Amino acid sequence: MTLASPAQAATNPFTAAQACNNDFGGSWAYASDGHRSIYASDGTKVGDVYLMYNSASGYNCVATLKRVAVGSTTGVSAGIRVEGASWVYDSGNYKYYAAIQRPARDKCVMYSGEVLYFTSWESAGRYSWGNCG
Repeated sequence: MTLASPAQAATNPFTAAQACNNDFGGSWAYASDGHRSIYASDGTKVGDVYLMYNSASGYNCVATLKRVAVGSTTGVSAGIRVEGASWVYDSGNYKYYAAIQRPARDKCVMYSGEVLYFTSWESAGRYSWGNCG
């Protein structure tokens, strides 16, 4: 019997908009400067983190989509910081993604995502204020 490495996983069936809609409902649009790819030190792309916006509700959603161990329950995290508040996260062992939302109308935001790759947490995000409004 051979065991597949995490890099040999299936394609994630969710888009960021589907992940936010699945968890929170509503219609989500991709925010400008709202995407970062997450890479491991060996060059493997292990995930993507997206910042989404719902103009009707004024909420932002951050979704981290796994690109490794897709379909297996492994570590993944999505984080958002809204101006005037602390970082908040959805972090756990999930099959496809982690997602979190916060109200951010007329506020700036930062976002981050992490994926567990073997024994290391790999991360990416935007750690400066942006997407204000």
